Amino acid sequence: MKVDGQAKWKMNLDAGHTGGAGSLDRDKDVAEAPGVLTPETYVDGLFAADEDWVGVRERLAANDMPDISVEPGYGRLLTLLVRASGVRDALEIGALGGYSGICLARGMAAGGSLVSLELKPEFAEVARSSMEAAGFGGVVEYRLGDAKLSLAALAEEGRKFDFFFIDADKGGYPDYLEWAIKLARPGAIIAADNTLLRGKTIDQTRNGPSVQAIRAFNEAIARDERLIGAMLPAYDGLALAVVK
Repeated sequence: MKVDGQAKWKMNLDAGHTGGAGSLDRDKDVAEAPGVLTPETYVDGLFAADEDWVGVRERLAANDMPDISVEPGYGRLLTLLVRASGVRDALEIGALGGYSGICLARGMAAGGSLVSLELKPEFAEVARSSMEAAGFGGVVEYRLGDAKLSLAALAEEGRKFDFFFIDADKGGYPDYLEWAIKLARPGAIIAADNTLLRGKTIDQTRNGPSVQAIRAFNEAIARDERLIGAMLPAYDGLALAVVK
């Protein structure tokens, strides 16, 4: 039986499939107003629920961790970009529960590797368990502690990467971008989540340190001559750039 997009979205919503932590309130509103879809909920409804994402959310809840993983819609994009660009070595800054690592690993060919930087050892353990449950335990290497120190160590080791995913402390984004450019092979892709900060980035009354850092990061993605950049405004915003 053919199921149209809206019906499939409703089936997924009834089964607990939503667009991620950032869209829970939005989906609740949609559920209370049948027939009214946002672009994100419509598109999410076209795809089957991601069992790995569900598992990650369960581990986050069980360990009293924030439910702030990358949205599945952008997770699919990460997988697509990694596969399309033939990534051999990827680096993520911020592991949380492991969902972004799973999405990156899904796109890698055999022999690909992922270095994951995580400040908190307990978060890295949850991420590791998620990666192992998804069948990617042998792909990832975790480095713990301050990401800037880990990035400096990687530079000293002469490491280079084809893909970067940034989803960590927002105040560090400008520095993480500079490190990514330094550690990039020519043509490497940089992706960064939460570039809208739930609307704070475009609210001129909000000028805290994290907001200013994200604005500076976004401006660099758009204007830095070393990059070819783009910004996607769906969910909570995703920045993309290619290192020339």
